[in-house]
Amino acid sequence: MSFSQIILELLKGFGVTINIFFITVVFSLPLGLLISFGRMSSNNFIKAIIRAYISIMRGTPLMLQLIVVYFGPYYLFRVQMGTSYRMTAIYLAFIINYAAYFAEIYRSGIQSMDRGQYEAAQLLGYGRASSFFRIILPQVIKRILPSITNEVITLVKDTAFAFTLSVMEMFTMAKAIAARETSLVPLFIAGAFYYIFNYAVAFIFEYFEKKMNYYK
Repeated sequence: MSFSQIILELLKGFGVTINIFFITVVFSLPLGLLISFGRMSSNNFIKAIIRAYISIMRGTPLMLQLIVVYFGPYYLFRVQMGTSYRMTAIYLAFIINYAAYFAEIYRSGIQSMDRGQYEAAQLLGYGRASSFFRIILPQVIKRILPSITNEVITLVKDTAFAFTLSVMEMFTMAKAIAARETSLVPLFIAGAFYYIFNYAVAFIFEYFEKKMNYYK
């Protein structure tokens, strides 16, 4: 197999990698914010449930969570899911896993805000919801953006766990080609793809971080 053919094959897997990445980011970031509200809830029952959920998501391997989400419907409810459910299971597992991490990042950012910010917003006539989303949240995002960036970069690499459910993302594709061609070249190329994509992600987040650094 020529170098160009290897690139074309890996690009197919890279498309799956990018798909998992973007679906996870788009849904887990807002979900994480909602979960953080439950984590800070004054209702002890809700707080306990959310705390248990976050503990399980952060304390167990993502690979295990993928298996549970995919096979759970059958073993728990005897519901036979078709092969089309495979990608849905991957999306669900990644979203609920990363939402737990993002929730803790949001929580730390929100709780780090001075109480005077809320009081000042009320004096200006803002309601509770509007003061949070218009005044508090932008400042929270500014504070937590470096931590969010680290998690998003980790997500790029974690997409390789999709192989657990026999989905041919880029790394799985690279391993298959490397085994077939008895060459490390496909793996090195895949590594270059991951590095370039991560570099682009870091660059974009760094750009937004600088844009939000309005004190300078």
